[in-house]
Amino acid sequence: MKENIHPKYQETVVKCGCGNSFTTRSTRKEIVVDVCNVCHPFYSGKERFLDSGGRIEKFKNKFAGNYASLTKKKKK
Repeated sequence: MKENIHPKYQETVVKCGCGNSFTTRSTRKEIVVDVCNVCHPFYSGKERFLDSGGRIEKFKNKFAGNYASLTKKKKK
């Protein structure tokens, strides 16, 4: 087995968007994640909606009417 070919394995701080942080070991010094075990709905048991800008309503309004690219053209 060759020596000195593996990256340095060190303690790593993992930071979540919810403010939670914990330490583990990795080849990087810091890891930033969007969802962790504290804020994930599966582990926390609380559902969190991320629709802050009304994206669902915008999508429904866009495709509710006669959208030009979805209409079928009649053959002559």
